[in-house]
This record gives sequence, C-alpha cells and structure tokens, in this order.
Amino acid sequence: MILQTLLMSKDDLTAERLIQVLVQYGVAVDRSNAADVALSRLAEERFDLAIVDFDDTEAALKMLEGCRGLAGPDRNPPVTIALLPDASKIRSILGAGAHFILTKPVVYEQAQNTFRAATALLRRERRQSARIAVQAAISLNIEGGSPVEGILLDLSMGGMDVLAAKPLPSTTLVHVSFELPDCVGAIEGSAEVAWSTANGQTGLRFIDIEATTRERMGEWLNARSHEALPEEPGEVSPCKLTDLSLGGCYVQTESPFPQSSAVDLCLRAAGMEIHTEGLVRVMHPGRGMGIEFPARTEEQRKSVGDFIAFLTGQPGADPHLETSPRSLVANSDDLNQASGPESDVEDPLLELLRTGTKLEEEEFLAELHKQRTPAPVSQ
Repeated sequence: MILQTLLMSKDDLTAERLIQVLVQYGVAVDRSNAADVALSRLAEERFDLAIVDFDDTEAALKMLEGCRGLAGPDRNPPVTIALLPDASKIRSILGAGAHFILTKPVVYEQAQNTFRAATALLRRERRQSARIAVQAAISLNIEGGSPVEGILLDLSMGGMDVLAAKPLPSTTLVHVSFELPDCVGAIEGSAEVAWSTANGQTGLRFIDIEATTRERMGEWLNARSHEALPEEPGEVSPCKLTDLSLGGCYVQTESPFPQSSAVDLCLRAAGMEIHTEGLVRVMHPGRGMGIEFPARTEEQRKSVGDFIAFLTGQPGADPHLETSPRSLVANSDDLNQASGPESDVEDPLLELLRTGTKLEEEEFLAELHKQRTPAPVSQ
C-alpha cells in the first residue's frame, strides 16, 4: 500500500522539490493551498504524513492541532513535518507537535534525510497495525434496521475501512459479514462505527469476534502483511555515537527520529555487540538526537554497563551504532519515568537529556561538550 501524504503549501517551488523526493520513498502526495480545505480532507480521509508550510503560521498551527485531534483507538494521527522559513522557531514548533522540521528554502539532501527517517518510522507503524488493502463485498446489519451493503477497503486485526451504501452514525453497533479472497468461510462478528463521512466511508472497530474466526483472519493478514508496505527503505543516514553513559547517549545523524519516539539500538565495538531500547528525549533536525535508555530491567542496565566498561578498557575501540524506529510514541511508563537507572552514580548526560528540550540547540550542544572527558567515546 502506498503511503499517502497531504501537503499544505502555497509555495510551488518547495512543493515541486518535496514531491520529487517523496516519489523516491513510495509516497503519493495530495496538495492543498488552503488550510480549511486541508483540515476538511484530514477529517474525511486517511493520510500517513502531513506536511505543513509555516509561511502562514496561524493556519499551520491549526493544521498541527487538527492532526493531533485525529488520534483514536482505530486511527493514528499522521506523522507531521513542518516547513519553516525561520530556523530560530524550530524549538517552539517541535513543542507545538511537529515530528520533523525542514527549513526553507528546502535543500534536496535535507529533504532526503528527513523523509528517509519519516518513512522508516511510518513503515514500522504500518507493520504494527498490519492494515491490508482488500476489496470485498460486506454486509452491515444494524439491530432493528435493514442491512446496509458495502465494499471492504482495508482490514486489520482491530478494525476495517468500509465504503457503505449510506452514512452510518458514530458509535452505531453493527454485525458484519464478509468473505476474504482465498480464505475458507465467512468472517462474522460485532463492530462499532468509529468514524463516518458523508459519502459513506466508514471506520469500524471490532467489538466481538469468535476466537476461531479471529485466528483465521489473523492468518490471512499475516500472509499478506508484506503487501501493505512499499519496499524496505535504504539504511537511515549513518549514526555517530559521540556521548555515552549508563542512562543514555547522544548520536550525530542527519536523520534523527522525533522527540518522544521509541527506537531500537545496536551498539558494536571490537567484536562486542549489545542491543537495547531507547527513548528520544531531544531531537535536533539534521544534526542528531539524545536517547535515554529506559533500562526497565537489571539485564538491560548490565548490558549497557558492560559495553561502557569494555570501551573504557579498549581505548582504541571504535564504537558503531545502528538505530531503527520502534514506534512514533514511546511507552507511557518510559515517557513518565522521572528517576534515573537504579544506581548511586550521578549521570549528568541523562539529566541533560531530560532537560534538553528547554535549551536551544547550540546551548544544549555547548553543555554536552562541557561534560565530555578528555577521552570521549568517539573522536
């Protein structure tokens, strides 16, 4: 399934450049010049990505707010990219809810790096939801009413999109019945209308499906999960580990992931390799990101500690880092974690990561430089 993007911008040159880049990543682009039209389309259609031009700040902020308002049990809000004519506004716009930032005039390589990270994150999100495009006849039976016929558009374990013969009110309970290609027997169960548009496009959330039926549906979805996604993206821009402590690290990369997102990390050095999870606490567009290690278990803390001890004992070892997205928003327990790893040792880097969003980028990097020992992790 092709990723869908809504671009709100009156800037023809910028729009043309962005579309040229997005095509490389299997992304289809719809463009709107007016904020009210873009907001209406966001409410009625599903978009994976929303690109918002801040030439009109008021309209752009409304777009970001509208995107956040789309979050629900059967609908993920789009990943947002802000186009900023003024780089000094980066921190405030990230605080307003943008996931990524592109400064204008947009440089081709800058756009490539940003979309590389954004599409990698979107593909990960798609795999987790496993929403598969399919066209099949479906019958929607409302208690006390006549059956409504429709066409099934896509399906996941949590629900489906349907084009119904008539609009259905939100929260309506329906009995659904449909058959999937190459799947023996009908799929039946109860569902609730999560959202609906005037043309009959409807989002349904499953309420009750028999275990055996759910198992059959799950097997069908798993067998076709690769069809829901474009080809795997190339590797995200190279990462350079510059700072490391028991509680976190700072990574130089042209393709950082959004603040509050969850990532997987693989650290290697001279034959030693560890894997751990991370939470992006600080994101500097086009430059790097500060990652906290939630370290919920003793094993996780020990693996990072062993890696640091190994590097300390191998002064010539050159550490390598690979990062990949886990989810757009990290686990709530990690986001709300207020104390450091269970250790009596102070961790200035971790404290800086947790307070770094209050600092301008140059202030943060200056403080980071002050913390470094004469023999940093990576020169």
